[in-house]
Amino acid sequence: MSKKVLILGGDAVEALEIFYPYYRCLEEGFETTIASPSVKKLYTVTHDFIDGMETYVEKPAYGLDSNIAFADVNPADYDALIIPGGRAPEYIRLDESLPSIVRHFFEENKPVAAVCHAAQVLSVIPDLMQGREYTAYIACKPDVTATGATYIEKDLHTEGNLVSGHAWPDLPGLMREFMKMVNK
Repeated sequence: MSKKVLILGGDAVEALEIFYPYYRCLEEGFETTIASPSVKKLYTVTHDFIDGMETYVEKPAYGLDSNIAFADVNPADYDALIIPGGRAPEYIRLDESLPSIVRHFFEENKPVAAVCHAAQVLSVIPDLMQGREYTAYIACKPDVTATGATYIEKDLHTEGNLVSGHAWPDLPGLMREFMKMVNK
C-alpha cells in the first residue's frame, strides 16, 4: 500500500520548496496531496538574493493546483506532512483548520518536514513545539524561540519526527532524511 503524504501550501509558497518535495514524493510512489485554504491554482514565487540587497527578492514562478481545502483534510488519512516555506506560511497559519492538521502529525509522531518559513506554521502549535529543536530561515528565529523551542544554527536538523531545513538549498538533505522517516 502506498504511503500518503500531505503538503501544506498557499499562494506565494516558495516554488522550489513545494515542487521539489512534491515531485520527489511522486517519484517515490507516494500518494501526494497538496492542501491549501481553498482548492485553486496556487501561485508560487521564487525567493533569491541579489548582490547589494540585505534580504531576498520575490519573483513570480509557476502555478500548481491544490487538491483539497484545509477544512476538508482528515489528517488521519496521511502518513506524513511537508510544510514548505515562502510567504504562504504567514497567512495560511491564520486558517482555523490548520492547527488541528499540524497538531495531528506531532501528536501521532508521524514524519514532518519543515523548511524555511514553515516555522511560522509550527508556531500555531506552541505547546507541541516547546522544548523541541529545529532550524528555519534565520528571519524566523523569533517564531521558533517564541514557541519555547531552541533555534538550531544549522542548515539541516532532525529531532524526533521533525526534519527541518534552513532554506531551499537544503532540500536534498531535508528530503533524504524525510524519506528515511517515511520509509521506516
